[in-house]
Amino acid sequence: MEARATLRYNRQSPRKVRKVLNQVRGYNVGNAINYLHFSSEKASVAIEKTIRSAVANLLQLNGDNNIDTDLIKIKEAYVNQGPVMKRFRAASMGRASKLRRPSSHLTIILTTE
Repeated sequence: MEARATLRYNRQSPRKVRKVLNQVRGYNVGNAINYLHFSSEKASVAIEKTIRSAVANLLQLNGDNNIDTDLIKIKEAYVNQGPVMKRFRAASMGRASKLRRPSSHLTIILTTE
């Protein structure tokens, strides 16, 4: 059985989220949450939240709450680029410099073994 959770418009660049996501791809859920909970990266909070949401979706689909988290595995985990907010900052001599504020869409798919 599979379940999916999506976090959209995460205010972080996809490259930085991918850096953490590559560490937990393929793990079982217990080990992934343990790794992310003690990680110092900002992206680990968003990834952990999305994994917990996917676990809740899986339990809702299954109908019973007695599935062991060690039997649930991360089947797919990927990040896509979201919209980029374009801003400007005042620069010297009356000029303006561009600021790009990227966002990302995170998708986690879990499966029971």
